[in-house]
Amino acid sequence: MNTVMHYICYPLGYVMKWCWELCGNYGLAIILFTLCTKIILIPVSVWVHKNSIKMVTIQPDINFIKAKYYGDRERIAEEETAMQKKKGYSPFVTVVPLLLQLLLLTAVLYIVKQPLTNVLHMSSETVAALAESLGINAENQLEIIKTIQSGASTDAAFAGVVSQIKPLDLSFIGLSLGIEPYKAWGFYTLVPVIAGVSSLLLCWVMNATNVLQAEQGKFNKYGTTVLSVGVSLFLGFFVYTGVALYWIASNVFAIIQQYVLNAVINPKKYVDYKRLEESRKALADIERLDDGKRDEKSKENAKREKADYKRFFKIVNKHLVIYSERSGFYKYFEALITELKKRAKNMTIHYVTSDPDDAVFRLAETDPTIKPYYIGPKKLISFMMRMEADIVAMTTPDLDNFYIKRSLVKKDIEYIYVPHDMMSVHMGFRKAALDHFDTIFCTGEHVAREVRKTEEVYSLPEKTLVKFGYPLEEKLEKAYEDMDKTPHAKREILIGPSWQEDNLLDSCVDTLIEQLMCDENHITVRPHPEYVKRYPEKIRLLTEKYAGVPDEKLTFELDFSTNKSTYSSDLLITDWSAIAYEFCFSTKKPVLFVNTKMKMENPEWEKIGLTPSEIYLRDKVGVALEKSELDKTKATAEELMASGEKYREKITALLHEHLYSYGTNGAEGAKYILRRLAEIQQNRKN
Repeated sequence: MNTVMHYICYPLGYVMKWCWELCGNYGLAIILFTLCTKIILIPVSVWVHKNSIKMVTIQPDINFIKAKYYGDRERIAEEETAMQKKKGYSPFVTVVPLLLQLLLLTAVLYIVKQPLTNVLHMSSETVAALAESLGINAENQLEIIKTIQSGASTDAAFAGVVSQIKPLDLSFIGLSLGIEPYKAWGFYTLVPVIAGVSSLLLCWVMNATNVLQAEQGKFNKYGTTVLSVGVSLFLGFFVYTGVALYWIASNVFAIIQQYVLNAVINPKKYVDYKRLEESRKALADIERLDDGKRDEKSKENAKREKADYKRFFKIVNKHLVIYSERSGFYKYFEALITELKKRAKNMTIHYVTSDPDDAVFRLAETDPTIKPYYIGPKKLISFMMRMEADIVAMTTPDLDNFYIKRSLVKKDIEYIYVPHDMMSVHMGFRKAALDHFDTIFCTGEHVAREVRKTEEVYSLPEKTLVKFGYPLEEKLEKAYEDMDKTPHAKREILIGPSWQEDNLLDSCVDTLIEQLMCDENHITVRPHPEYVKRYPEKIRLLTEKYAGVPDEKLTFELDFSTNKSTYSSDLLITDWSAIAYEFCFSTKKPVLFVNTKMKMENPEWEKIGLTPSEIYLRDKVGVALEKSELDKTKATAEELMASGEKYREKITALLHEHLYSYGTNGAEGAKYILRRLAEIQQNRKN
């Protein structure tokens, strides 16, 4: 026996010996031993039971989180972990009973196999000497017992040992507890059947009465049942009958224990089953909507994805790969790609997207230098791990933190982060979101400061920082300049909230509308597209509430194919939406902010010691009101719209101060990539 099992079995052997001496029957002793272990482990069972109740009490919140962030696996995982931590639930606690059960099962196997050592506590020297005198292998203690009890003669020196062994009767209801049923068959075949039935009964009871298991899906319930019955049948056939008896008794006592726990700590006192059902329905509605979108096109996309996956890896010497999450993200790469093509006309750009309807596929029809590939979120995991390229550029943060990993095949790929907004990166992004990139394309000095300070605080290696700027803002500004600016009949006020917790639609949109609605104003409410997608019922109720208000006073804009209304407005009212700065920098008009709950992805952002741009810019490009000050909305809005010229000058100066390389259309990024590719090629030649 190995050392670890010796120290486990030695004390348990005394428990088994006590049970045997008390019962006078080895089978009954095993049953009593099983009961003793259940009693000893009651504190653990209570702990696990309470932990399971905690899980089910927070399940409604988790279901609502899954519905709210449906499809965003990273956000769901993060929110779920935070919720579990807040409520003190540990998912690992449920593993404890299984580990203890396996440990006890192994210990019982050793005890039944070696009763001289573990029950009678004979020394290994005594057992070895006795075995030698009988001509039996010392490891086969059951054979030693059987031989002595059959009346075999031994040396007089072993008289005391023999007197201890003879009363150790290893039979129970006509069965020897030291035999494996597959070797004996006959009546012994009932043992695995009884073991399987006990396991089936336990699973049935647990699926119905265990607070956590009762909430599992059918697949998990039936899967667990099949596995448990299968394990029981195996144990019943291929281990000693004594071990199978322990397993059967353990299952029976577990059933009794579950009923006792439910009676003493009743889950119904803690779980809000009505809310749990509501949360299930909310999640099911979202899933049903999503399922409804899956049709023949999904099958076509699966074939297409498989083909693109193979096609990508057939190509060797890929220099630049761009990854985009969805179609709308092409705009963040557009200027960079344009500049690259201008400076290196024959350069091939491999553009990977997780959106099968990405506009890049249409673009590639007329531009052979762009090679697009559709790789969905699931295949993206292995795809990125197999990546072979010189440079990979993406707007997706959290590289190597979640499902998008750095390549395991080519360790020297340079990963570049390309910005998808103009804001700070140390509060609006998760902690360590940019830590695994090699190069950061910075929108402005504020990002460079934040990256360097983060490296200093967390002792990270220095990244390469490129003064890239934000080319999309240049495009938006040009588009605004080319717009028809014929004065409106009324002042146009746009309410454009984010979709985060406590956004304007959820907290104060009614107050805003009440304050601003008058003959001189036309109000447009433009919800965030993600909000419309996730909360269609809320949108329906909101639009129905104002159905009687004429369109010349109030409009709900739910068509997101164009941003025309955004940039034709005289004033934008928002909370923490990044659209605020695209609006003010493009139009040079002010913004009215409402201080709802701040969007904060990194709880440690204050360690960096820098104020995020989304905070310090608010008072420079407009006015911020607390929710308690919304009675000032009308007066503040009128003052802001009347101060247009003052803000024009101020915002224009701020734009060039805030962004790097303004007016170069991403040239700094293109120059950097081409220079690095040239260096990589030269190093390869050398």
